[in-house]
Amino acid sequence: MVSGLAKDAIIQIVDFVTKAIELISDEEKEAMIDLLLKARRDGKKIFVVGAGRSGLVVKAFAMRLLHMDFDVYVIGETITPPVRKDDILIAVSGSGRTKTVVAVAETAKSIGAKVIAITTYPDSPLGKVADVIVRIPGRTKLAIEEDYLLRQMRGIHEPLAPLGTLFEITTLIFLDGVVVELMNKLGITEEDMKEKHANVE
Repeated sequence: MVSGLAKDAIIQIVDFVTKAIELISDEEKEAMIDLLLKARRDGKKIFVVGAGRSGLVVKAFAMRLLHMDFDVYVIGETITPPVRKDDILIAVSGSGRTKTVVAVAETAKSIGAKVIAITTYPDSPLGKVADVIVRIPGRTKLAIEEDYLLRQMRGIHEPLAPLGTLFEITTLIFLDGVVVELMNKLGITEEDMKEKHANVE
């Protein structure tokens, strides 16, 4: 059995995600799903963008969209086509201030694409560009007091999960939940998705 700080961190992360479920807006989730379904129906492209670990999370979501026959691309890849009017950009940034992500969102918006922002801060630069915002709770900033012992002495107890981990894991789980709803609405089975899975790895 896992013990020590690793166990404590795992318990804290699971507890955080469980509580976060109650804070994520169903209306925001439905608005995101509606945009994605409309794009698929109208033959529009879906683009995703995120930096660092947030980028990995949104790439995982893009893979599942591909398995459901969405026309999906990752911004920054060499085979990514141009963004057009009424395409969708899903931009993920816990802080909503990641310069590269905000710049991509602003450019896509200026072209006429719809922007879905997944962030902890709706009033951030990314949130202000978005057509749909899905607020995901998460710790995205470093502690103000850098010294661990001083934080403990002052009663400041930061989460054990470092940096943006809570946001990233919660976002990954949320997006996997969205995948299940999309499968249901589209009548897609796991077997259907397996047929779209890569067979050369």
